[in-house]
Amino acid sequence: MQTESSTLVARSPQVTEFLSKPRKLLIGGKWVEAKSGKTFKTLDPATGEVLAHVCEADAADIDEAVKAARAAFNGPWSKLTPSQRSRLLWKLADLLEQHTEEFAQLESLDNGKPLAVARIADVPLAVDNFRYMGGWCSKIEGNTIPLSAGNNFLAYTLREPVGVVAQIIPWNFPLLMAVWKLGPALAAGCTVVLKPAEQTPLTALRLGELFAEAGFPDGVVNIVPGFGETAGAALAAHPDVDKVAFTGSTEVGKLIVKAATGNLKKVTLELGGKSPNIVMGDADVEVAIAGAAHAIFFNHGQCCVAGSRLFVHEKLFDQVVEGVAAKAKKIRLGHGMDSGTQMGPLVSDEQLARVTDFLNSGVSEGARAAAGGARHGAQGYFVQPTVLVDVQPHMKVVREEIFGPVVTAHPFKTLDDVHIAANDTIYGLGAGIWTRDLSIAHRLAAKVKAGTVWVNCYNVFDAAMPFGGYKQSGWGREMGHNAIDLYTETKSVCIKL
Repeated sequence: MQTESSTLVARSPQVTEFLSKPRKLLIGGKWVEAKSGKTFKTLDPATGEVLAHVCEADAADIDEAVKAARAAFNGPWSKLTPSQRSRLLWKLADLLEQHTEEFAQLESLDNGKPLAVARIADVPLAVDNFRYMGGWCSKIEGNTIPLSAGNNFLAYTLREPVGVVAQIIPWNFPLLMAVWKLGPALAAGCTVVLKPAEQTPLTALRLGELFAEAGFPDGVVNIVPGFGETAGAALAAHPDVDKVAFTGSTEVGKLIVKAATGNLKKVTLELGGKSPNIVMGDADVEVAIAGAAHAIFFNHGQCCVAGSRLFVHEKLFDQVVEGVAAKAKKIRLGHGMDSGTQMGPLVSDEQLARVTDFLNSGVSEGARAAAGGARHGAQGYFVQPTVLVDVQPHMKVVREEIFGPVVTAHPFKTLDDVHIAANDTIYGLGAGIWTRDLSIAHRLAAKVKAGTVWVNCYNVFDAAMPFGGYKQSGWGREMGHNAIDLYTETKSVCIKL
């Protein structure tokens, strides 16, 4: 890998202004300080620089936010027609699009991702999601049902919003994950208390300002940055929350489920992954090499669907591994705001320690690095893009989610061998298949237990395509009409004529 040394892109005046003031909590349409008076720092992961101070919500603030969301749900929000909700979401999308550069810079600074990626992926996908979900508001329908009891009855169903929703989002795609949650909830008519990750609260807070500008009633969206052990736990367990939607690790997802048992609130979870990426013997080698590198190195490997287990047919194994390793060595590491950067830092010192611990574990168990294998530099939370070979199924680097730019490479002989190995994991979020044979693609896609299977591509997402996981990768689906379904309740009505 290389370190690029070009000039950093200058922060826009809007970003400079936004970072110059302590950022507060959004509760009931007002920006307020935490009741405790506490704040925390959000850092630039490339330098360790303090970007801003953010008010730290705890249980008392969560309670106020839930009350505000309940008041809005029972009041002004419920009085809007579906078409009015649509227009608000479309206006919000327009505002976000108008501020693309500002949001891209905030995302790059707070998360570390390259500014160019935030400009062309994170912000545009968020805009598209709001527009897509805005179209659903007027299309949430019930059905009439013919009863076996005869024609003396009229039976029909109503689709109603779940109510007050707690949403807890991760730090790897801070803006996009917020929008994936907010879009369907608002389209369905719910109100929201959103807790962004403590590592990356900035774009969620800036988005909160756009909600007011778009004209959403006070309390429809409340934003409460804080830590998982305090704010997150209080939100998941709150007795007046009707549903909790969480994206994050499987370990924390299990804690969310336990916290939700108090009032048996609805739960959706988008959790971890250890996704197989399979290169068949007939694949276009150069396309597969580029795709395999993209599958693991995109967003610094901090993707729940990262293609972190690379299975390659034995006749192509050496060629593909050498190709992916060569690409890894050429990736330019640097500050996200550097125009030449292709991969930024990991999000935090905690994440750096986690990933380097995995690398040390792999080497100690007998793995060998064909590329990378260590931390990069002394400043910031950078790790080298890494390809590990000579790996065995029992190794920690193979079994557990690393959440960094680290791929393990495995040769295989037959279709049966690889589908069994691909499914040998507690996860089932994503998978990739590279082949020129359409029959093999369909057969293997049917055998792999994953919520999304990409064929001759990877990391393709769309607001209309449902996303979620099998097994311990989660419950429910994001995006598409499936997401709308999960933010509504079905009520049956039966009338004797």
